[in-house]
Amino acid sequence: MATTQSPPRLHTLTPGLVLRGCARAIAFYERALGAEQVMRMDAPGGNAVWHAELRVGDSIFFLGDEAPGMGRRAPTPEQPSPMALWVSVPDCDAAYRRALDAGAVSTMPPADMFWGDRVAGVADPFGYHWSFAQKVKEMTADEMRRAGEAWAAQHMPKK
Repeated sequence: MATTQSPPRLHTLTPGLVLRGCARAIAFYERALGAEQVMRMDAPGGNAVWHAELRVGDSIFFLGDEAPGMGRRAPTPEQPSPMALWVSVPDCDAAYRRALDAGAVSTMPPADMFWGDRVAGVADPFGYHWSFAQKVKEMTADEMRRAGEAWAAQHMPKK
C-alpha cells in the first residue's frame, strides 16, 4: 500500500466546507472562531472563492463556494449539514459567547458532560454546526463508562 504524506501545515484529515457566500463565511469564521486565513484563491472575476484555508488553533480546514458541476451542494440554515465540527478550546463559555456575538445561533448552552468535558453548540449562518469543548475533568475509561451509565439511567427512555 502506498504511503502519502500531508503537506506540513495539514493533519491527516482536513474537512472541507462547501458554502454559498464563502467570502462572508471567511469573515464570520474570523470573528466567531478566531480563524486566521492561510490562503485564498478567488475565481476569475472575483465573484466566488474557489478555495480557501483557515486555521483554528493547530488545525486547518478548507472552504469554497458551491460550484456548478462539482457535485456538492452547500447546506443552508433551513437544510443544515448533518456533519458537526468539534473544536477543542481552553474556555468553552468564552468560545460560545464569541460565536453568538458574531451571529451564530445557540443549539446547546455550555454544560458539563459526563465524560469530563464542558461543551456548547452553535449553528452558523451557513448551515454548519460547531461544538466547543473544554476538558474540565480527567477521567479513566471506567469512570466515563460508569458516569455514562448513570446519565443514561436518568435521561434515556426505558424500554
